[in-house]
Amino acid sequence: MSDPGQTRADYAYFQPMTTRWMDNDAYQHINNAVYYSFFDTVANNFLIEHGALDIGKSAVVGFIVASSCSYRKPIAYPAKLDAAFRVNRIGTSSVEYGVAVFEENVTEPAAFGTYTHVFVERESGKSVSIPEKIRSALELARVTG
Repeated sequence: MSDPGQTRADYAYFQPMTTRWMDNDAYQHINNAVYYSFFDTVANNFLIEHGALDIGKSAVVGFIVASSCSYRKPIAYPAKLDAAFRVNRIGTSSVEYGVAVFEENVTEPAAFGTYTHVFVERESGKSVSIPEKIRSALELARVTG
């Protein structure tokens, strides 16, 4: 996709969020680094809600190895948001997510991007094939086309 994430219809899962006072920066809008926190939260919530991740006990966990974000419109505190999530590509040991942040009741994202999880054994940190339980959950949010 050359310009992914342009509407809500492009995403499979949403999580409502609110901005916090501390999210604003000196320019009076949400700091760019905060968007990565929104992205990480929506992806991990999806995995937790679908039984693919127990943050304290899972033997296999995802490490972020790549990420990107395109900013389209500033948001400022206070704002109600919807963080959006989808799966763009599933490999043997990695998955690329599509993520976005939408203001409440707005069709186009304020920001969108991707990030890649590589699945590793928690104990060794070594890459492993994506376990079937995780793969099945990821398939629920996979986009086609």
